[in-house]
Amino acid sequence: MITMGELKLNVVGDIYDLVVVGAGPAGMAAAVTGRAQGLSVLVVDEGPGPGGQVFRAIMAPPMGRRPVGQREVLGPDYWRGEVLAQAFNASWADYVRECSVWYLDAGLQLGLSSGGKSRVIGARRVILATGAIERPMPVKGWTLPGVMTVGAAQTLLKSSGIVARGRVVLAGAGPLLWLLAAQYLAAGAKPALILETVPRGQRWAAARHAGGFLRSAYARKGLSLLARVRRAVRVVSGASGIEIEEGEALRLRWDGADWMEADHVLLHQGVVPNVNLAAAAGCGLAWNEAQACWQPETDALGNTSVAGIAVAGDGAGIGGAELAEGRGRIAALAAAEALGKIGAEARARMVAEERARMRPYERGRAFLDALYRPARAMRMGAPEAMACRCEEVSVARVREVAGELGVQGPNQLKAFLRCGMGPCQGRFCGLTVGEIIADVRGVSPAEVGYYRLRPPVKPITVAELASMARSEADLRAVVRS
Repeated sequence: MITMGELKLNVVGDIYDLVVVGAGPAGMAAAVTGRAQGLSVLVVDEGPGPGGQVFRAIMAPPMGRRPVGQREVLGPDYWRGEVLAQAFNASWADYVRECSVWYLDAGLQLGLSSGGKSRVIGARRVILATGAIERPMPVKGWTLPGVMTVGAAQTLLKSSGIVARGRVVLAGAGPLLWLLAAQYLAAGAKPALILETVPRGQRWAAARHAGGFLRSAYARKGLSLLARVRRAVRVVSGASGIEIEEGEALRLRWDGADWMEADHVLLHQGVVPNVNLAAAAGCGLAWNEAQACWQPETDALGNTSVAGIAVAGDGAGIGGAELAEGRGRIAALAAAEALGKIGAEARARMVAEERARMRPYERGRAFLDALYRPARAMRMGAPEAMACRCEEVSVARVREVAGELGVQGPNQLKAFLRCGMGPCQGRFCGLTVGEIIADVRGVSPAEVGYYRLRPPVKPITVAELASMARSEADLRAVVRS
C-alpha cells in the first residue's frame, strides 16, 4: 500500500497504464491481471483494506485478529476471497486505501482525495470497479432509528463483528437477505421474523428459468441455505404494505395486520449498479428492464462509450462476486491489448478461457432476476415515505409536483424539490424518483432518464481542493459548472 504523498505522478508527467477504481472482486482481479501483463497499475478504494463489500475485512490486520474469526459465521463463499486478496497483495500494484475518486473525465484524468489532501493523476486506461449499492426501499418509517439496510448490517458484522440484538426483523427480498439471516443464525443471533416481499405470482414468472438455475453453480448452496433459514426462522411470504412506527420500541405491520414490536428492522430489496462515477464521466447509461435499474452501456469487454474507460463487476450489471472477478480480468486483458502489451489473438484466447469459467454462474442469473425483481409498489414507495432522504422530500410530494408541473425527468425535478442535490447525489433517491415520474407520465423509466451528474461525485472540502499542487489546479478546472 502507498499513500497519496507517495504518488509521484502528475498530469504533466508520467501516468499509470491502468487505474482501477475499487478493490472488490472485480477490481482486485483486474489489478492482478493487469500486472501479469506488464501494466503499471494503481488501485484506489474507499475501504480500509482490499475486499470491497463482498470480501470486506478479508485480510487480517497486521497486528490483531479478524473481527469474525469463526469461519462458519460468514461461510465458505466469503473466505474464498482470501486467495484473490493474497494474489492482489502479491501483484505489486500500487494501492491507495481510504481514497475517494471525485472526478473523472474523458481525458482520463482522475481527482483523488485521501487523508485530507487531493490531487489529480492521469491514466492511459481506467477500469471502474465501483460495485453495487443497495436499492432504496422507501417504506413508511424507513428513516427511523433502529431501521437500517441488510447490507449495512452485514458491513457491521464483517468489519466489527457486531450483530443486531433483540427482536430483529428482516424485510424485503433478494439473496443477500437470506445470506444475512444464515450468518446471523451461525453467529447465535436468530432473527425474530423474515417478511419476504416477493409477489406470489412472481414465482410462476421465474419458474420458466428454473432449468438454467438448477444447472448453475448457485443451485445447491442456495437451496440449502434457504432451507436452513426457513427451518429456524418464522417467514411470512408475499408481504406488502410494510409500515414502521416509533414507540417505546419500533412497531411494524404489513398488509394492515396488527402491529408487532421490534428492536431492529433490516430492509433489503436487492442491489443495483453504482453508476454515479461512470455517469459523471460521460459514459452512456441503459435501462435494464429485467433488473429494473440503470447500468453503464458496455461492450463484451466492458468498454463504455467513453474511450479508455471500462466498467467491470456489478457496477456494469448485477451478476455476483464470481462473475465480477471474471469481468475484471476481461477488462484488464482488453486494456493490455489496447496498450500493446498483448496481441488480439492472445487476448481472445484468454478471454474465451475466462468466459468458460464464468458460464456456470451466468446460468442462474435470469431466474434470480425474475424471482427477486422488486414489486412495483415497493420500488416507488409509500406516499408517507421519504423519497429523497437528503432533502426530506416525500414520495407523495414528488408525485404531486411531477403531476401538477408536468415534470419530464429527474433533472427537471431538481429545480423544484432539490431531489438528488444532497450529499448522496441521488444514490438513495435516483431510482425511486425516476420510477415515480415515469408512472405519472405513463412511460418507461428509460424515457424519463437518470440524474445528470457532475463532479465532485463525492463530497470534498475546500481545504482538500486547496491542497492540490498549483499546476494541477491550473491544468484542470475540477470545480466547473
